[in-house]
Amino acid sequence: MNVTAPASPLRVGLIGYGLAGSVFHAPLVAATEGLVLDTVVTSDPARQAQARAEFPDVRIAASAAELWDRAGDAGGKEGALDLVVIASPNKTHVPLATTALTAGIPVVVDKPLAATAAEARELSALAERTGTFLSVFQNRRWDNDFLTLRRLLADGELGEVQRFESRFERWRPQLKGGWRESGAPEEIGGLLYDLGSHVVDQALVLFGPAVRVYAETDTRRPGAETDDDTFIAVTHANGVRSHLYVSATTAQLGPRMRVLGSRAGYVKYGLDPQEGALREGLRPRTDVLWGEEPPHMWGRLGSGESPLTGGGTPVPTEHGDYPAYYAAVAAALREGGPAPVTALEAAHCLDVLEAARRSSRDGVAVEIGS
Repeated sequence: MNVTAPASPLRVGLIGYGLAGSVFHAPLVAATEGLVLDTVVTSDPARQAQARAEFPDVRIAASAAELWDRAGDAGGKEGALDLVVIASPNKTHVPLATTALTAGIPVVVDKPLAATAAEARELSALAERTGTFLSVFQNRRWDNDFLTLRRLLADGELGEVQRFESRFERWRPQLKGGWRESGAPEEIGGLLYDLGSHVVDQALVLFGPAVRVYAETDTRRPGAETDDDTFIAVTHANGVRSHLYVSATTAQLGPRMRVLGSRAGYVKYGLDPQEGALREGLRPRTDVLWGEEPPHMWGRLGSGESPLTGGGTPVPTEHGDYPAYYAAVAAALREGGPAPVTALEAAHCLDVLEAARRSSRDGVAVEIGS
């Protein structure tokens, strides 16, 4: 009897070991069947030590240049890499992705893919010309509330949706510092491009293309250099209106999602638990309750009364599933399937973010494509 030998795991190089690299990408790559975290790129000695402690077999590179030397013959010589994940500061995304794609190395880029939609489309065209895999890490498509809402929409529970409200609000009155709070344009900092990338992407996936955008972006904390309190109103081509809030200055948090339809509404409080679990060191392969939410956190579906006064029926929340992203990446690399999130989808999101910036600056609604 012939027995097919199992395929060797795909070796992954990770550039960046800050929040995105250490909390999200490294644990999720390591938890994905068929992938192995081979190399971490960071020049910070403390982060190098952290990576070695968390992944004893990982190799360390001090620069991306060292990584490219290892990655060129993916699938060939000993030590080659099959995928590079870019989780470094936003300003490095385009040049690093360009280098990888030009060399024919498959690449995953953390959001936002680029500073502009034009740059995102250029990367997409480069990936197509070189026949190289390119995907964008939009992990919030696998949040528990988002998955639950997709199920409710598919089942027609809400009727015709009229308004979608989505909030990523935090109470962080003190600045933390770092490039995410820098006002330098080249850093691509601020909440509009950080958390805004999540809420806009979710709205576009749920309700389709945007045709008009109005936004208010504010810089409220003393010493802040870039937006820390932003509202975005999106009109979709199908008539749905999305009201999206991202803030670091919200002393009382609103519902994570409120969706109003012709038949019923759905209201959900609280963030998906997966980020918190990853920060605490829990891992998908070892946590049997991964992504599960207790019943007291379930959202409510109903009409005519606030869920805070007992209105509506509790709706079991779907399990969050961040591991599904890298499972889809592994399947695409082995079987030639589609990327779980494409660069063109990221470009559509950036179209909205750019329009939001223009709207806030000029005090007008901006037509997409105008």
